[in-house]
Amino acid sequence: MMLEKYKTKTIASFQIPYLQFLDANAQPTQPLPEWTKDADELIRLYGYMVLTRAIDKKAFNLQRTGKLGTYPPCLGQEALTVGMGAALKPEDVFAPYYRDLGTYLMRNILPEEIYAIWGGDERGNYFQHNKEDLPLCPLIAGQYLHAAGVAFALKYRKENRAVLVSGGDGSTSKGDFYEAINLAGVWHLPLVFIINNNQWAISTPKNQQTAAQTYAQKGIAAGIDSYQVDGNDVIAVKEILTESLNQARLNHQPSLIEAVTFRLSDHTTADDASRYHDKEKLEQAWENEPIKRFQKFLMEKNFWNDEKEKALEKTCEERVNQTVENYFNMAPPKATDMFDYLFEKMPAFLEPQRKKVAQ
Repeated sequence: MMLEKYKTKTIASFQIPYLQFLDANAQPTQPLPEWTKDADELIRLYGYMVLTRAIDKKAFNLQRTGKLGTYPPCLGQEALTVGMGAALKPEDVFAPYYRDLGTYLMRNILPEEIYAIWGGDERGNYFQHNKEDLPLCPLIAGQYLHAAGVAFALKYRKENRAVLVSGGDGSTSKGDFYEAINLAGVWHLPLVFIINNNQWAISTPKNQQTAAQTYAQKGIAAGIDSYQVDGNDVIAVKEILTESLNQARLNHQPSLIEAVTFRLSDHTTADDASRYHDKEKLEQAWENEPIKRFQKFLMEKNFWNDEKEKALEKTCEERVNQTVENYFNMAPPKATDMFDYLFEKMPAFLEPQRKKVAQ
């Protein structure tokens, strides 16, 4: 320590609480929240997790056959994204990054709209059944500032609503992230940040991204509540986000939550994770993956069985097939859209170009 030869005093110290309810073997680590007595709610969460994986897998296959562009899988992160969706209220606003498929589904965003986005059709971002959630943000960390602006507007209007913004661990190295958490703390915004620590910023591991022991502690510098949660435990994710979003709505208390997960897939379909994944750690992560863990818990509670599992698989297969059909049947965008939706009023010098394109 630089000042060890001098007399000093500690003026501040901090802790990062960690929340988990189900360990890797699906065994409770502490008494479960009251809402977990509702078997229907637990089964609903599990159903969304399985559906998320099915739609995600199909997107990967569509990309490989040239029907989608580059796609970011969310394999292994189903508990996190479904837990996020379960904690949000319909009136809240979600500002996603690009790996939040389970949350999209729980927010009534159609899976064919997600396919359309990654198929290069921007109309997919105009969600039919959800007009206030923000479009997915492929720009790293840009969504944090968007979320801060929306949260400021909600507070200014005195609306009892909150904003949830998500991002990957690599996004916490960007200036936009630090600016947004600083604004949230200084302005007391109804804003919750959730960081998906899936161990890799593309191919860069944590020890090459930050010297901080946790990503959660970055929120301490902004004066906001900071926590870490087991991102493979859907119960813990829903519980901590429910509490954090309530604090945001009622007390304008922002928070930052680091969810510890593991990306079981490539970063995107343009990546080859085998170049940097440690084989032994990957095998261990598969043993700890969220769907298998939650399924085991439900079966041990006698809420689930093999017959129900087969029925769910069939339902998901039908939903995926319908999604693909809907996506393929979308009418192609008009060439004139690039003129019609770029300006409020068409500039005169572009009128001849538009007419030429329309022919």
